[in-house]
Amino acid sequence: MKKLILIIATLAIESLLSSTVIAGQVLQPKQINATSSDRQSIKNNFYLSKDIPLSTGIINNINQNKKLISIADRRDREDPPNLPYQGGQRRDLQMSQVTSVSQLSDVQPNDWAFQALQSLVERYGVIAGYPDSRFRGDRTMTRYEFAVGLNAALERIDVQIAAGNSITQTDLATLQRLQTDFATELATLRGRVDRLKVQTAQLEADRFSTTTKLKGTAIFALSDVFSGADDNTVLQSRARLAFETSFTGKDLLTTRLDFGNFEQFDLPTDEGRLGFDSNTEGSVELGNLEYELPVGEKITLLFQFNDSDSDDFTDVINPLFEDSDTGAISRFGRRNPIYRVPNSNTGIGARLQVSEAVSFDFGYLAGDANDPAAGAGLFNGDYGAIAQLTLTPSDRLAVGLTYIHSYEGAGQGIDTGTGSTAANLTQIGTPDLELPVIANSYGIEVSYRISDRFALGGWVGYTAARAIGLGDASIWNYALTLGFPDLGEEGNLGGIIIGMQPKLAGTSSGLRAVGQSSDPDTSIHVEGFYRHQATDNISITPGLIWLTAPNHNTENEDIIIGTIRTAFEF
Repeated sequence: MKKLILIIATLAIESLLSSTVIAGQVLQPKQINATSSDRQSIKNNFYLSKDIPLSTGIINNINQNKKLISIADRRDREDPPNLPYQGGQRRDLQMSQVTSVSQLSDVQPNDWAFQALQSLVERYGVIAGYPDSRFRGDRTMTRYEFAVGLNAALERIDVQIAAGNSITQTDLATLQRLQTDFATELATLRGRVDRLKVQTAQLEADRFSTTTKLKGTAIFALSDVFSGADDNTVLQSRARLAFETSFTGKDLLTTRLDFGNFEQFDLPTDEGRLGFDSNTEGSVELGNLEYELPVGEKITLLFQFNDSDSDDFTDVINPLFEDSDTGAISRFGRRNPIYRVPNSNTGIGARLQVSEAVSFDFGYLAGDANDPAAGAGLFNGDYGAIAQLTLTPSDRLAVGLTYIHSYEGAGQGIDTGTGSTAANLTQIGTPDLELPVIANSYGIEVSYRISDRFALGGWVGYTAARAIGLGDASIWNYALTLGFPDLGEEGNLGGIIIGMQPKLAGTSSGLRAVGQSSDPDTSIHVEGFYRHQATDNISITPGLIWLTAPNHNTENEDIIIGTIRTAFEF
């Protein structure tokens, strides 16, 4: 028998250094000449650096003037260079075992490494190729990648030994030397495989469903009003269970169940509402039911069946603060209040990805879509429509231009659950004078990630409302947000929000005639919080809300609200 181990070691180094089809990772090489001395050096020296700087291309001629690209640059890329596109998408990078070197289109009989590759393929079966039938041998590799190939060769040797083939002392020494040099990498590789097997077994045994994922959150909040009201300290909670189901692997059906026991503080305004408050009156309710269906590569259809807002159809451009579990502690701080103007909750919409930097979203919501009575249904009752152009010129900057049109029946106004009582237009003039309200709302939202640890954002919102048959009203709001990701340690978040909640800034003579005048002063909302990510699944967020001149009236005492929100995610 030939010196099997020495052959394997030599062939593994000679060919594995030519290949990047190991461990599913492809690295861009530093190109050098593959001279005979280089090849001999490979054969004689088994001590390899962290990243092997040697490219042993299997073609005859290597372009001397080819631009050098660093290994670090290659790691930042998802796919290898020159990988063809199909239908605008990169081909699958999954590699397959080859049984003959003739299957590799870029390996020719006159290549210097042809015989080595032929032996590895036909005798030991440790070579794989790309789906385009190319070997791509002009690349470098890491020590870990080499260890993968060495492990495959060792497993093949075990088969040879089991078949009764003998091994010489020289071969055994070479094998032991390689195992010693790559002991760390081999142990890491085999440990990963073992862990993967255990995890796979657990998933198969404990999986909830083949099509559905279960996600849940639970919030406990200790809150109090330190000035401006006489309310007591309270401990309140909210829990949500969401079932996310995909039937095709691309669509998504979300069914969410809610429970909450939050009671609002006795304040003269909705400005003090917390962003995570919910009251289901002791029962479990269907909180959200929606379905997303991609149509082609650029369009996604959205179906909202319960408890929806305009923001369900688009991005509110407030990524750090929008989430009720981990973001701002106030309702106002989560997003521009104009997204809450339609009080309707059932509808359909679409997202159009025009390009990587431009998207267009729109949606239509009906308030009584399930009611066949006159003045109800999809098109004859309360309704709202949203259209938004979102611009993302970079991964750090996003801008939203938003338009919302709404119609609300008698007495409903344009209640957003934020701002002053007058700004919500829920009762115009007197309780006996309740009129339908039609409104056009406009918003500009911006978020700019200045650095990895600082983000600047905010918005301006304007609503032009008309009490039908009576008069017009103008409502403004704005906010500036400062976000500090990873403050203190990774996963934490510091946040500051300063702004003006919805204010009735002007009314026409008809509204003034029935006593619906503008808000007399301006209330400023100041909010600060710090989210401590205790674990991957638990966060603790203390925060304060300070409201000057509540209800946009300096006659009211300033309000300070404190809370400690603890969120569990699973």
